[in-house]
Amino acid sequence: MHLKMKPTPSHPGRRALLRATLCAAVLAAGPALAETFPAKPIRLVVPAPPGGGTDGMARLTANALTESARWTLVPDNLPGAGGNIGFDAAFKAPKDGYTLAMGESSNMVINQYLYGRIPFQIERDMQPIALVARVPLVLIVSASGPHTSMAALVQAGKKGSLSFASSGNGTLAHLVGESWKRKAGLDMLHVPYRGAAPALTDLIGGQVDVFFASVPVALPMVQGGKVRALAVTAAERVPLLKDVPTMAEAGFSQMEASVVFGLVGPAGIPAPLVARINAETNKALQRPAAAAQLAAMGAERMPAGWTGDAEAFARVLREERAKWAPVVKASGATVD
Repeated sequence: MHLKMKPTPSHPGRRALLRATLCAAVLAAGPALAETFPAKPIRLVVPAPPGGGTDGMARLTANALTESARWTLVPDNLPGAGGNIGFDAAFKAPKDGYTLAMGESSNMVINQYLYGRIPFQIERDMQPIALVARVPLVLIVSASGPHTSMAALVQAGKKGSLSFASSGNGTLAHLVGESWKRKAGLDMLHVPYRGAAPALTDLIGGQVDVFFASVPVALPMVQGGKVRALAVTAAERVPLLKDVPTMAEAGFSQMEASVVFGLVGPAGIPAPLVARINAETNKALQRPAAAAQLAAMGAERMPAGWTGDAEAFARVLREERAKWAPVVKASGATVD
């Protein structure tokens, strides 16, 4: 006689208990994982092409951690969809700390308001780990053009139309340009480009009038006499551009804006491991060589009152989202 066993039905309560047991096991193992981490190279997803600002910040951070903690981080460039492709890959990776990503303002803050469809929910699926740096923008014009000051630029805009470049719809350069044109009462035409390089080329050639570029992008052109810097979007003057006023000094208050760069991972990494990666990253970026590189980029490492932990980084991102969500809506910018 053959006995047929009835399959045991899957019960929602049992599944919930199993999930709770697994979560408890992961949390219990967290401290031990943190002590022995890393036992192998760490994949650092760079959701941008090689050679840009995000790529540079990722490689600077990877090198700093190698020198300071003797960790091996392997950058993996996965560009596309404004950083969403790389982030999607990173957030679907195991939650063991061996896949991290370099985030920046567009993909950590702005994209969720800009894109109609994203394969993840940023506030649910991303674990903020460590703030790397904040990089202010600088309003630049062609050095061969007639605009020699903010006052002269505004006066020209009142008399006729101006255009402003950006490195793409919904980028920080675009949103800051939209904010400034409303504050200045100007009717400026937005001209989006596929990156900062072509925008700079057309600015220098006189095809567009204004560009809010990041300091590292603009600095070589300022120093080379190709463009003229009129104001920075930092709270205080940037040491590398000490003769350039802040937007507030130029008469436009509440125009502070910086590209935020930070180390992130998939949500669910055990808290002790997040704390370990955070501590080693902060330590590595405070070393003289890394600090000098960041300073040479015009980057701000630690804001006033900064505690440096992962929750402080998450708080910065929440503040940035509250700041830029209404600006994206007002701009009407969307990406399908």
